[in-house]
Amino acid sequence: MLPTILQHLEHLVAFDTRNPPRKIGSGGIFDYLQAQLPSFRFELTDFGAGAVALLAVRGNPRRLFNVHIDTVPDSPHWSADPHRLRVSEDRAIGLGACDIKGAAAGLLSAAAHTSGDAAFLFSSDEEANDARCIAGFLKAHGGQFDAALVAEPTRCEAVLAHRGIASVQMRFRGRAGHASGSEAMDANALHQAARWSVAALDYVNAQAHARFGGLTGLRFNIGRIEGGIKANMIAPEAELRFGFRPLPSQGIDELHAVFRALAAEPALELYQATFAGPPLPAGDIASAEQRRLLARDLADELELPIGNAVDFWTEASLFSAAGLTAMVYGPGDIAQAHSADEWVALDQLQTYADAVARIIA
Repeated sequence: MLPTILQHLEHLVAFDTRNPPRKIGSGGIFDYLQAQLPSFRFELTDFGAGAVALLAVRGNPRRLFNVHIDTVPDSPHWSADPHRLRVSEDRAIGLGACDIKGAAAGLLSAAAHTSGDAAFLFSSDEEANDARCIAGFLKAHGGQFDAALVAEPTRCEAVLAHRGIASVQMRFRGRAGHASGSEAMDANALHQAARWSVAALDYVNAQAHARFGGLTGLRFNIGRIEGGIKANMIAPEAELRFGFRPLPSQGIDELHAVFRALAAEPALELYQATFAGPPLPAGDIASAEQRRLLARDLADELELPIGNAVDFWTEASLFSAAGLTAMVYGPGDIAQAHSADEWVALDQLQTYADAVARIIA
């Protein structure tokens, strides 16, 4: 099956689906996918802004395989054309080969070698902070499926738990003036942002004891602080952007409330969540653990090896939040994702396609 997988992967890598710039339409790669699945019925939905979803169904399946076909942008550090697949003795190199067009190629190959019920959802906006495909699919079809196997690089191990993700924009306001004035300490918006930062870091450090499914603590990062005019002027405004990644047992809404409350209210002009994704499994600590156990039972039933929980976020959590039993399962290693000369091991491609073929057969 490997030659067929690599043939598909060569075609898939050749399609430019970088996101950004989100210039992905309903033709191109989606025409190719449909042409390779002759026994399937299709529903193609364009949600706008480069978000296109293709649902391909054969028979009446209750399990869904999901894979995103958009990629991150390439970098100047690539040693060759990122859209031309290169195959060596043990790996396939190309933009998206690991994350995660290799899985898409595996689905196409597995479908051609089987005749059983199967459902594939190909989406094109996972790499954006404006994802629409999964939400649109779940609204229209969520009740038709019991389980979702979401492809991301997990070295062909079933991942049952991962962190959530949230991104936030904050804006602090101050009063412009001469830096020699006594009011500079409290009137400076950058000082307010710095005070909030220290309080937030202290809070995060205090969560180091929290645990779930092998994960520990709360991940947190201040990515950008900017504002002010010059050193001898009180900064009248400041903007801060940060993100956090909670455990499945930590509620995103509750954490937003905590972080917002750490800011001095008169100085806080804006606290706005710009992106949020729930942990896997979704739900409070009791329901999350129950969903994790259901996913473990499904992995055992499908004879998939179970891997450790991971720190990165995936759209499997969106399926979990909608009530499906969800896990992450795909070829490749996350260490190669988003890197220059991104690659996936050939044996991983074969293992993934064999597993899919076994499941749908």
